[in-house]
Amino acid sequence: MLLALCGALVHYFNSVAPGVISSDRRLREAANSLMAHVLIKDDHVAIDAGAGGKPPLPSPDSIKYALRDGQGRLLAGDAQLPAVVMNNETSQLFAMSQVDRRSLRTLTTRFDTRAGVIFISVADARPAIEPAARFGFMSTLLWDFVQLDVTLVLVWVGIQLGLRPVKKLRDEIADRSPLDLRPIMESSVPREIAPVVVTLNRLFAMLRTAVQSQQQFIANTAHQLRTPITGMQAQLDLLAAEPAAQPIKERLLTLQEGIRQLAHSANQLLTLARADPAANIAAKNQPVDLNAIVGEVVAKFFDRALQANIDLGVEATSVSIRADPSLLDDLLSNLVDNALKYTPAGGSVTASAGVQNGKPFLAVEDTGPGIPEAERQRVRQRFYRSPNAPGHGSGLGLAIVDEIAGLYGASVSIGAGANGLGTKVLLLFP
Repeated sequence: MLLALCGALVHYFNSVAPGVISSDRRLREAANSLMAHVLIKDDHVAIDAGAGGKPPLPSPDSIKYALRDGQGRLLAGDAQLPAVVMNNETSQLFAMSQVDRRSLRTLTTRFDTRAGVIFISVADARPAIEPAARFGFMSTLLWDFVQLDVTLVLVWVGIQLGLRPVKKLRDEIADRSPLDLRPIMESSVPREIAPVVVTLNRLFAMLRTAVQSQQQFIANTAHQLRTPITGMQAQLDLLAAEPAAQPIKERLLTLQEGIRQLAHSANQLLTLARADPAANIAAKNQPVDLNAIVGEVVAKFFDRALQANIDLGVEATSVSIRADPSLLDDLLSNLVDNALKYTPAGGSVTASAGVQNGKPFLAVEDTGPGIPEAERQRVRQRFYRSPNAPGHGSGLGLAIVDEIAGLYGASVSIGAGANGLGTKVLLLFP
């Protein structure tokens, strides 16, 4: 806009300046011509219209003039030309004067003669060029701004069209889940942003490699931990059955319980590591029937429930979500394990699955002592156990549930069971 305004001003001055220079030249020539025709006789000043080898007088249609003495009295010429006040140091003065309601450019020249000082004022009576120049200035400015507006529209359209592939790439990346590290097709993007896609694909490959290394580490750790712990449990079971071990059987039972707790804690820590979103970026999720998962998990705990005289039941309808079956198994196993641990003999534990408010859900409800409302947020923290919690747990069960639920965008709510008794943990999947 500033450039357009400067250009219009330059055009305006280029149109006005030549006319002003030409007018000033004509005024000087007219003043000199009039001075050549000034006749001084008996201290009287007059204009001699004769030629006598003198320059011709200017045409009255183009030049108006007036001769005045030092006191400003008109000696000859047009009285409508106003007197111009000049100081003693100025010999010529250009000015704009109003004549017949017209603004005319005038030149007043001071001459010293034997009759005294004479002021000759000449005015250019031809039509002024400034109105046309002003019109040209406005039209040029208007056209420049029209061009500017059209150019901006074209630039905006060009940018929108040019950025369409970039927006498409942005939308493709935005639509992906954090678990999707597939490479982007390089052939579908313009060559200008192909290096960006190549760099992104390289980053995705590095992330996949890192995740695979982490998963391999977790698998190796699980194997290295579970194998010796299982061997220790088997050896302790054989030792406890020996007659020679009867005197120390109580100690062996305490050791067996400690080994079981160690195995349980190791399994929970490994499950927590597997549930970390960073370790599941490249996880291959698949459709999982929640009804089947509930049935498999409850079957694993059926013998334990019988021994504890707890009614373990299932209420499930067929509903599927996309997830890792092993992680869902770990999630539900921790919920059922906690419910059996805290439910007294003669109580009941119910694992359920189905659809609630249009969303798939998993739930485990028990008739245990329940979780106080003030503790329901804290029990989700790692290694936190309620002060009145029985046994020697590690405080990781609900932390694992919360971690796996967050991995699949599920909400976890902890509340009271039926009739305000016990605890109900409900997971709603998107």
